[in-house]
Amino acid sequence: MGFQAIGIGGIDLGHTEERLQIWLEQDYHGDMDYMAKHGSKRSHPDKLVPGTLSILSARMNYVLPDLADAASILNNPDRAYISRYALGRDYHKLMRQRLKQLAERIQLAIGPYHYRVFTDSAPVMETAIAAQAGIGWRGKHTLLLSREAGSLFFLGEIYTDLPLPADAPQTAHCGDCRRCLDICPTQAIVAPYQVDARRCISYLTIELKGSLPAPLRPLIGNRVYGCDDCQLVCPWNKFAQVSDEADFAVRHGLDRANLTELFAWSEAEFLHKMAGSAIYRIGYEQWLRNLAVGLGNAPPTAESLRALQRRQDHPSALVREHVAWALAHRHR
Repeated sequence: MGFQAIGIGGIDLGHTEERLQIWLEQDYHGDMDYMAKHGSKRSHPDKLVPGTLSILSARMNYVLPDLADAASILNNPDRAYISRYALGRDYHKLMRQRLKQLAERIQLAIGPYHYRVFTDSAPVMETAIAAQAGIGWRGKHTLLLSREAGSLFFLGEIYTDLPLPADAPQTAHCGDCRRCLDICPTQAIVAPYQVDARRCISYLTIELKGSLPAPLRPLIGNRVYGCDDCQLVCPWNKFAQVSDEADFAVRHGLDRANLTELFAWSEAEFLHKMAGSAIYRIGYEQWLRNLAVGLGNAPPTAESLRALQRRQDHPSALVREHVAWALAHRHR
């Protein structure tokens, strides 16, 4: 099926419920109102899918060979940094298809049973489920870590009514390391295992639909879709495994594109080139907003000045606001 690891876990996630509630009470979820919905379904899988007895958790690597070096892109403010997971096609459809194929293969072997597949969808606590299934452990940056593959992979689940024997969870191996906390550009990892999404660049550039908080804009740098800093600095990612999935191959040179090049795309170009990409979901307006901030943080060249000036009268008030900020910030 193309997965690199599969584990089996039970459905007792009660230990995560209190942590989630505290996180919500601190408003760390920002505008992600969906995190507060669905009551206890998130931590009680059998309430989300009645009859669930076991959960299969699957891991699929996404790092590709021959990618432009992430550090070199981050250190070149004229380039646009896009999170490594979003450089190719959107993984959701591929993961769902593979999980469904796996579920159907099981059905061929044992006969009919009930199941439902998920990948980053519905109120599912993927990291907690994967940790319970022995796929890895929850790192201090809150992502799942594996001794064999670091954290650069996707997760997916099969909820099933099969009474399967659970795998043993792994022990944690972060020790005293705090590199992920120290490297975060906006200090969004406020404590080990605790992220304030309102400061997280991934949240700001992807989930937040309105204006980016002005004090955080200079800290975003050239990160125009997501952020990988906490993963790039993690010692365990020296073991990150290369993927051979064709769908994850880099499209349109996004691993090394210039900010001005991407900012020049028309809406039609954006919709065409980003079709089938995770980036498509943020929409053209938010894409321009993020790029404007990147250009405002870039060295003030004649090319970037012309690029911003061409968008000064954009129909979107959101785009105009961030272009105006970028033009003013150039003269800092």
